[in-house]
Amino acid sequence: MAAGWCDALGTIHPRAGADARIACLVPSITELVCALGLLPQLVARTGFCIHPRPAIDAVPKVGGTKDVNLARLRALRPTHVIVNIDENEKPAAEAIAAFVPHIVVTHPQAPEDNLALYRLIGGIFGRADRAEALCAELSAAMTAARVRCAALPRERVLYLIWKDPWMTVAPDTYISRTLAAVGWDTVPAQAARRYPVVDLPAAAAGADRVLLSTEPYRFGAADADALARALPGCAVHLIDGEMTSWYGPRAIAGLAYLAGLRGTLAGRAG
Repeated sequence: MAAGWCDALGTIHPRAGADARIACLVPSITELVCALGLLPQLVARTGFCIHPRPAIDAVPKVGGTKDVNLARLRALRPTHVIVNIDENEKPAAEAIAAFVPHIVVTHPQAPEDNLALYRLIGGIFGRADRAEALCAELSAAMTAARVRCAALPRERVLYLIWKDPWMTVAPDTYISRTLAAVGWDTVPAQAARRYPVVDLPAAAAGADRVLLSTEPYRFGAADADALARALPGCAVHLIDGEMTSWYGPRAIAGLAYLAGLRGTLAGRAG
């Protein structure tokens, strides 16, 4: 038997008992915790942890991913808090470590990293069998997406996550690597920051398509129409941000969604 499971910082976590009290500050991983059958042990979440509904609604909220209410969290007495390097603030994680025995740090950087994520959470909390089932589903989804998109020419896309100012994603992000898995390469090809501000007309000129994500900024049809008018001749589309950026079980459905969207936009649906 393994002595423990190693998280993103190299910390070894022993297997937790059935009395473990889990707080998860990462929306997509909260969904994973539930998919592994651990909802009864989930004692805290952020306000952005919205799946699976309606089951998740009964779990107490402790603020947001960036502004955790430490007093509220402490009162819920978690034994384990799950955080993410990209989504949560390091000072908050350090403050939580002062009163929570186990801080589980995650940092998936590509779709295939979900395999290790499933096994990490499943291993710590005694759900290894369910984790392996999810691993099999993810592996099948990655293969299916690759096969489905193999005949499509690769395209450059500008993936917008914010406006005022316009912001996109750098190539070394989970989002970019997920898009690359279905043949969409993000622009700019290089960036000094992971989520850079861009000059919209110049950035769009280097892309085959502009993709407006539904999160963290909630782009909608009106935004797509306005941008299409502002950038004549540029293909502008809405894209489900959860399917592109969420880790956990949603990555499985996300790969199928993205492969289908690629085919649809290329005129090769199915």
